[in-house]
Amino acid sequence: MNTKNEKKRFPQIDGVQTIVASLICIALGLIVGYIVLLCINPTEAWDAMTAILKNFLYFPRPEVALEYFGSTLAKTAPLLMCTLSILFAYKVGLFNIGASGQYAVGAGLALYLALSFHMPWYVCMIAAMIGGGILGGIAGILKAYLNVNEVIAGIMLNWISLYSVNMLLTNVKESSTTYTMALKTNSPDALIPSFGLDNLFSNNRYVTIAIPLAVIVAILVWILMSKTKLGYELKATGLNKNAAKYAGMKEKRNMILTMVIAGCLSGLGAAFLYLSGIEQWSCAQTAVPAMGFNGIAAAFLGGLNPIGSIFSAFFIQHITSGGSYVDKMVYCAQISDLISAIIIYFCGFVLFFKHCMNRKAKK
Repeated sequence: MNTKNEKKRFPQIDGVQTIVASLICIALGLIVGYIVLLCINPTEAWDAMTAILKNFLYFPRPEVALEYFGSTLAKTAPLLMCTLSILFAYKVGLFNIGASGQYAVGAGLALYLALSFHMPWYVCMIAAMIGGGILGGIAGILKAYLNVNEVIAGIMLNWISLYSVNMLLTNVKESSTTYTMALKTNSPDALIPSFGLDNLFSNNRYVTIAIPLAVIVAILVWILMSKTKLGYELKATGLNKNAAKYAGMKEKRNMILTMVIAGCLSGLGAAFLYLSGIEQWSCAQTAVPAMGFNGIAAAFLGGLNPIGSIFSAFFIQHITSGGSYVDKMVYCAQISDLISAIIIYFCGFVLFFKHCMNRKAKK
């Protein structure tokens, strides 16, 4: 009798619902993406979709595939930080749409300190966290004391941050291009060390301790939210700030603190990427970094769970990187971004499918 009851309750387990809902969203995204490819060029559609899903496995030589796998992991670390930033704020009832701006500020401060003052990597990393935290705190203060919607404040701060960082980093850009100077030749001490991890990925110098650090931060966020008094108060404030205030909790402080922590996570993500040397900042860019927006999809795909976000962030980065292997002679350069965007879009429906499964299980 007990076994029968346990089987009935199995579909209602939150973890099971999250996994099933995530797989449904991924499948729908791949199907719709494949249909788009068929409409453009039916003869090459299968090869294009296969290239997106293979990513680093596109290369037949194992050592080359391993090297590009390391690059995917290196870009997953900053995406995971942005995912945790979105997730952390959402758990407290706030939507941190300003993660991209916080990410930009983190990148700006980290690179400026590295290239202008030749600061070591850990100082640049701390500065990136502080910068992102301050920007997040501004949105939190506006929400807590002036009831300004954090979405509106975040969007406005995104653009202010982007153009401010562009102006700041113009002082440390290469003379012949719009990109900032390379850390490897101009400030090697600012590069995050690998401590031998690069040897595991065919000496890929972009593989650093940022990857395990990102996983550790995800575990710490899970502990904070699930196992501490502060995490309980933050979640209680998100559920009902008036009830939290009545219970003696400082709801305004909790809102501000939440946005500060979320901003620190986004800023740290920028430091993980740019201090690894895998990319250089373009001082002429007119679009806010996509990491902050991809973090939204990864957060929901992971079921708003810090541990689940580790895997969802990797998947989002996997298909994003895989899009670059689509044959550009057959499809336009933007098709890979379109397919990745379709898959990412469907990832936002995880909570909807969880709700549907929960209703069906109760019936």
